[in-house]
Amino acid sequence: MTIRVAIAGVTGKVGGPLAKAVVQSNDLTLVGAIARSNTGRKLGDVLGIPGLDVPIRATVADALSVPCDVLIDYTRADAVKGHVLAALEHGAHVVIGSSGLSDEDFAEIDTVAKERDRGVFAAGNFAITAVLLQRFARMAAAEIPSWEIIDYCYEKKVDAPSGTSRELARQLDEVRAPHYHVPVSSTVGHRDARGASIGKTQVHSVRLPGYTMSFEVIFGTGAERLTIRHDSLDAAGPYVGGTLLAVRKVQSLRGVVRGLDHLLGNGT
Repeated sequence: MTIRVAIAGVTGKVGGPLAKAVVQSNDLTLVGAIARSNTGRKLGDVLGIPGLDVPIRATVADALSVPCDVLIDYTRADAVKGHVLAALEHGAHVVIGSSGLSDEDFAEIDTVAKERDRGVFAAGNFAITAVLLQRFARMAAAEIPSWEIIDYCYEKKVDAPSGTSRELARQLDEVRAPHYHVPVSSTVGHRDARGASIGKTQVHSVRLPGYTMSFEVIFGTGAERLTIRHDSLDAAGPYVGGTLLAVRKVQSLRGVVRGLDHLLGNGT
């Protein structure tokens, strides 16, 4: 039996290539498509996939009137929470590719998912190389006491920091708290110049043309500096494989699980 999939943000930079990958797979079936544009049209006509007659719906609730096992969300920071809760209400598991959810949002979603006996998987970044950066950064944090994170994204990204940087900060905080020689609260001048405090880690966000998505963590100790950096040069390619892995795994989860490392068997 194939896994029935609906995609919110199906005509977006990641959603379109992801829909094509679902259609080409042997174990997944695309049954729902949600987008603000092209509502009512057949998805195949919009994406250039002959024979794909799934209609594009305006809302998740409309799309999930057709039975669905997993909703994938690649939409906007201000919409994703409502989409996730609507999917859980309809009995679907969820894979979250959108950023912008706070820890409080995830806690609320976790409660609802467990009540519904459903799994919700979220990753700040579905690229395997980004997962490797997170793993290497945790290793470095165990040895080097001071670090900060910088993320770089395209100019139209409205949420900051990115989900990737939030996730990295959370993981590093689990290793230990970074040491800052001058506490951020003691900054003289403009406190905001020290970035945002995400947990115990300082994160700085850059939003400029010319970037897709990049992030780096900088470690410093004495006369040495270590920089670990990840660059995405394509808007969709790095994320499709990791997202499909999550779709295939999420039905075995209960509640919220965050971070692709957990699905790769390397969550420690």
